[in-house]
Parts: sequence; structure tokens; C-alpha cells
Amino acid sequence: MHTPSFAPLRASADPKLHLRYLWGIAFIAALGGLLFGYDWVVIGGAKPFYEVYFHLTSEAQIGWANSCALVGCFFGSLLAGPSADRFGRKKLLIVAAFLFALSSVLTGWTHSFHTFIAWRIVGGVAIGLASNVSPLYIAEISPARWRGRLVSLNQLAIVLGILAAQLANWRIAESVPGGQVLLASSWNAQYGWRWMFTAVALPALLFLCCAPFIPESPRWLVARSNPAAALEALRRIGGVAYAQSELSTIESFLAKPGDAGSWRELVTGRGRKLVLVGATLAVLQQWSGINILFNYAQEVYRSAGYGVSEILFNIVITGAINLVFTVVAMSLVDRFGRRKLMIFGCLAIAASHLAASAAYRAHAQGRWVLVLTLCAIASYAMSLAPVTWVLITEIFPNRLRASAVSLSVAVLWIASFLLTYTFPLLNQAIGTSGTFLIYAGICLAGGLFVFAAVPETKGLPLEKMDRT
Repeated sequence: MHTPSFAPLRASADPKLHLRYLWGIAFIAALGGLLFGYDWVVIGGAKPFYEVYFHLTSEAQIGWANSCALVGCFFGSLLAGPSADRFGRKKLLIVAAFLFALSSVLTGWTHSFHTFIAWRIVGGVAIGLASNVSPLYIAEISPARWRGRLVSLNQLAIVLGILAAQLANWRIAESVPGGQVLLASSWNAQYGWRWMFTAVALPALLFLCCAPFIPESPRWLVARSNPAAALEALRRIGGVAYAQSELSTIESFLAKPGDAGSWRELVTGRGRKLVLVGATLAVLQQWSGINILFNYAQEVYRSAGYGVSEILFNIVITGAINLVFTVVAMSLVDRFGRRKLMIFGCLAIAASHLAASAAYRAHAQGRWVLVLTLCAIASYAMSLAPVTWVLITEIFPNRLRASAVSLSVAVLWIASFLLTYTFPLLNQAIGTSGTFLIYAGICLAGGLFVFAAVPETKGLPLEKMDRT
């Protein structure tokens, strides 16, 4: 079978880079990922307590409360592409930081289920913006041979945010005697879940203070006819020789007539094919089923016989495993390439889901289910989780990148919404065993898709994508 590939292109000069500065600005941009991870997963620990507070009883209400933020993620993703092209990457990161801070406080201290939903959707808009612009910005400021690791830094930040939310949920729930008791009059049902949401305001304020000090994307600056500012940004990253070489390469591809991409190009010809690949990768990342282990950990582990306190502790373990194997992925993504890690991840997750399905069917309890879910999370953390974001920011040519990433990530959030909303319904209709069996089949199909359709982009300059 033909393996998609890109033709050779000489990489830009890569002298001694200012790595401390490069990693510093990438880390600041990745704070968007940290906030994304926290705000996205905090719902899992707060869920049993706000459900009691708001008297949620039907599967539809529970699914809507748990997935409504994804509606905001979708609209935030659609806004991110054209807004990033018009106003720049940096300004959108600042807007996302502000929305994170505002929505976290107002979600936490609402007294109405309708306003809870509204502010969760606003928080989702912030996630949608950050999930697009943070990896996009990092990819555009990164030298080719460092890009995989630096874009993976955004995934590491997401994982740190997830772990921070899990730790906060666990410590807050356990901070009062009998904190695991699910009564409307309990402290956690009245106040604990509020602090779980509000805690993200602190890193959001840090992001809001730091973001104004990072440089704008040099590729955006060139596209906006500001090569002097682009040259200065590149000089601070790699020195004069690096800056001149990179600027020359960027200008040679952005200065061509007709190279200002449009939404129409995304749905016709070659643009359509690339968007189809990006969107399918986004769907695969979500429908692999791993996010169920974060957003519905209560149900998954309760089915395995765990109590509330044990469930919250198990959730922290899943976050720690997620973190460790994301660090592993950062050391592998520029060594082994994107395709190999993606195919490995699909097969390993499928095997873990098949084993988990068999365990639930056999009514296995306790540690066996925990070990199998941890295997799935470890496989995901070193493959689909970071590498999907790397590929989505790499496979598109410069003129289409912001809009194409925006569209791909919007599809990701639609897939995430469908996954999150349908799990309670699937779990009720066919059981946890049947549900994991479906996710295993999706992962196997995803591995075949990556093998057949996804190009290897390791070590290639972003401008290389303009020659495909």
C-alpha cells in the first residue's frame, strides 16, 4: 500500500538556537493547554456533587450538564481560525485567558442550573480558542527539528491541567469529614464543587499576565506584510543567521499570487483532502474512548465495585499515568515519527479496550479494571493524545493553516460532544462491556486509516507543506 509522504525540501539554517527563550515562550502559550485540560476535566470530580445540588436525575440532564461545554468548544474552534488570521495568534491567547478566568468563577458560584450551563458554554469557548491557537502558535514559532517536542509541550500542559483538576477535586472532596457523602445538605454538594471550578481562575490570571509578553507568530507577521517584526521575532529565537534564513523561506512561499487561502479552498481539491485527514484524526482521538475514562470515571469505576472515595483516588492515579507517558511521548515524537506512534497507539488502545470489555463481561472487580484502564490511558498519552495535535498543526500549508486547524478542531469538539453525550445512553443500553467493545473497533479502524492516509511530517519545515 502506498504510504503518503512529502517530497524533500532543504530545511532552514538551524544554528545555535536560543532554547531557553524558545521553551519559555512555548511554555507561556501552552498555559492555554493547561487551562483547557483543567476546565475540561474538572467536571468529572464535581459531577456527583452538582448533580445533587441541581437535582439532576434523568440521563439526558446528566449528559447535557457533562457535555454542554463542548458546544462552546465547537463555536470557539470555528471562531479561532478566521480570528487568528485577522487579529493574530497572540491576541486570541489573551482573550482565551480572560474567558477562562471569568467563566470559572461564574460557573462555580451560580445558583441556577440554566446559568451553570451558560457559563460552562462560555468556558467551552475559551477551550475552543486555546485548543486551536496554543498548538498553532507553538508550531509556527518552532524550528523544524524541535517542533514535535514543542507542540507536545501543549499536550503536556493539558495533562498537567487534567492532573491538577483531579488533585483539586480529590482534596476538596476529602477536605471535610464524610466528604464523599452524596447528600444535598453536605458541604461538597453546597460549596465543594464550586471551589473545584473556581480554582482554575488562578492559572488563568497567570496566563493573562504572561501572554502580552510573548512575540507574535513570525509567519502571521509576514502574512500581514510586517517582515521587520517577523525578523526580530525569529532573531530572538535563533540569532541573525537563523532569522534571515527562516524569513527568506517563509516569504518565498507566502509571497506567491493567490496564496491567501480561503474557506472555499478547504472544501475543494487538495484542501478538502487535507481537511478530511485532519478531521478524521480529530474524530479518532475522541472516539478512541479514552476521554470517557476522565469525564465518566465515576460510572466506569463504580461499575468495577469502587466507592466514591476510592474512585476519586483512582482518578488521580489515571492523571499521574497520563502525565508520565506524555513525557515519554515528548522524547519519542521527533525520534520515531508521527505515523509509527499513531499506529502503535491505535492498536494498543484497542487491545486494552477489548480486555476491559471482557473483564466487565466476566464481572471482574477492582484492580483488574483499574489496570486495564491505566494501560489504555498510557497508550493514549504517548500516541493519539499529543501526536494528533502535532499532525493537525503540521499537515496544512501556511496559507490554509489557521482556518484548516480551526475546522479540524471544530470537528474534534463535535466528536467529543457526541462521545460524552452518548456514553450514558450506550452504557444503559448495552452495558460497559459493549461500549468498550465499540471503542476498540473504532481504534482498529483508526490504525488502518493512519497507515493508509496520514503522511510522515517528522523534521520537515512547515513551508514544506506548500509543495504537496
